[in-house]
Amino acid sequence: MNRWAFLAGAIACEVTGSLSLKAALDHPGWYVLVVLGYVSAFVLLGFTLRAGMPLGVAYGIWGAVGVALTAAAAAVLFAEPLTLVMVIGIVLVGVGVLCVEIGSQIAHRSAVSTVSAEPGATH
Repeated sequence: MNRWAFLAGAIACEVTGSLSLKAALDHPGWYVLVVLGYVSAFVLLGFTLRAGMPLGVAYGIWGAVGVALTAAAAAVLFAEPLTLVMVIGIVLVGVGVLCVEIGSQIAHRSAVSTVSAEPGATH
């Protein structure tokens, strides 16, 4: 599996755990899924990092996508509000994460260029 698949799994597990937490308030049996969801999310996030994704990028995407999916699913499943201001905030978080990802790619390319430009470096 690649790092993006691990990250997608981590996001899905975290969202499942969060939604289950809301459901567990009225039906305690859901706490089993809360624990499984969060434990699985952190294990998969660890696999994501081990596969080479930078922490800032992985955590940013995990958090932003998790917030967006949880808010949307809570609106559908629990009739929680999802206002225009909330949607704008979610979009802004997404844009911020995109900036972190782009910055990480630029830093990585710069580091690779620096190493390959050193005398005696092999290509």
